[in-house]
Amino acid sequence: MSLFSQTATWATDEHRMFADMAGKFLDDAMVPNIEKWVKAGVVDRDFWRAAGEAGLMGRSIPEEHGGVGGDYGFDAVLLYEQTRRGDMGWGYGIQSIVAHYITAYGSDEQKARWLPGLVSGDIVGAIAMTEPGTGSDLQSVRAFAEKDGNHYKINGSKIFITNGQTADLVITVAKTSKEKGAKSISLIAVEPAEAEGFRRGRNLEKLGMKANDTAELFYEDVRVPTSNFIGTEEGQGFYQLMKQLPWERLLIAIQALGAVDFAIAETVKYVQDRRAFGQRVMDFQNTRFKLAECKTKAEVLRSFVNDCTARLVKGELDAATASMAKYYGSEVQGQVMDDCLQLFGGYGFMMEYPIARAYADARVQRIYGGTNEIMKELIARSLDV
Repeated sequence: MSLFSQTATWATDEHRMFADMAGKFLDDAMVPNIEKWVKAGVVDRDFWRAAGEAGLMGRSIPEEHGGVGGDYGFDAVLLYEQTRRGDMGWGYGIQSIVAHYITAYGSDEQKARWLPGLVSGDIVGAIAMTEPGTGSDLQSVRAFAEKDGNHYKINGSKIFITNGQTADLVITVAKTSKEKGAKSISLIAVEPAEAEGFRRGRNLEKLGMKANDTAELFYEDVRVPTSNFIGTEEGQGFYQLMKQLPWERLLIAIQALGAVDFAIAETVKYVQDRRAFGQRVMDFQNTRFKLAECKTKAEVLRSFVNDCTARLVKGELDAATASMAKYYGSEVQGQVMDDCLQLFGGYGFMMEYPIARAYADARVQRIYGGTNEIMKELIARSLDV
C-alpha cells in the first residue's frame, strides 16, 4: 500500500524515497512498541528523539532551523506511513501543526529557539484550542491573557489537548481583549517548565487512541513573557488558526487513508486464513463483496487526498475543500472499520486483534479538527455565492 495515487503529481522521487526510509524506521522502532505505549497511555520520549535523529520530523522545516526545507508532502508521507502500520498514538500530526505555526508566524528569535527542538524531538509541541463547553466554536474561548508589563498573565482552562501530558511547548489560544468575536483572539506560546501556575490535569482515559497522551490544562495567573506572543499584533489569532486549519483537516484525511489501508490488509490476511463451514471466509461472496466496497472507497479517498495534497503544496488548498477531505475521509474510515471488524466475527471484538484498536481509534476522527457537522456547514457556505 502507498499514499501515492497514480495521478499524484505532487510526489517526487524524494517523497517516494522518504516513504521507504520512514517505513523502515517505523517498522523497527514503532511497530514493536505500539502495545506498550497503549498500556502506558503515552509514547516514549526516546522514540520522539529517535524519530528526530532519523530525520523524520524536519523535512518541511527550513534548513536554517534544522530542517530540510521541503514541502508539506513530506509530512503527509510520514503521517500515512504511521497510520498504515496501525498506529494513531504518536502525536506527530500535532507536532507538525505546531512547527508550521512557528514557521509561518513566529519571530526570527522564536524560530531559532523552538524549531530545532521540534525537529529533533527534544521539544514536543501541543496546541491548546478546545475548552470545556466551546468545542468547535473557537470564537467563544474564555481563556484570557492580560498584558502586565513585559508579560502576559493567562487564566483559563483547556481540555482534550493532544500531547498535553508531555508537551514542552503549548501554543495557547486566548483572548487578549474584551472585544467579542474573532478579533479578540491571539496565540501565545507557553513553556510549561518555565510557567508558574501552569498545571496539567490527568491523562484522559479515552475510547481509542490510548497511546496518545491527552490532557486537561489549567492556567492560573500564568506569567508568560511578551516575547512568546505569536505574530505581530494582538487579535490575529483567529486569522492564523484559519490559515493553518486546511493542513490540520487534510492530515486527518491522510490518517484516515492510512488506517483504512491497514484495516483492509489486516482483514484480507484474516479471512484468507480463517475457515467456516468448510471453506475460507474469503471464499464467501459476502466477504469478497464487502472487501471490494472497502477497497473502492479507499481508492476514491486516495485520489482525493492526493489532489488535496497537490493543492496544499502549491498553497492553493481552500478551507471548503479541506473540510470535504476531513469529512469524507473520516466517514470512509468509520465505514471501513465497521465492515472489516464484522468480517473478524467475535475475534474482532477482542483487543488482542489490531482491528479492534483501529476501530476504536477511528471514532474520534469525526469529532476533532472540527466536528463533521461543522465541516458540512463550512462546505455548504461555499455553495452560497
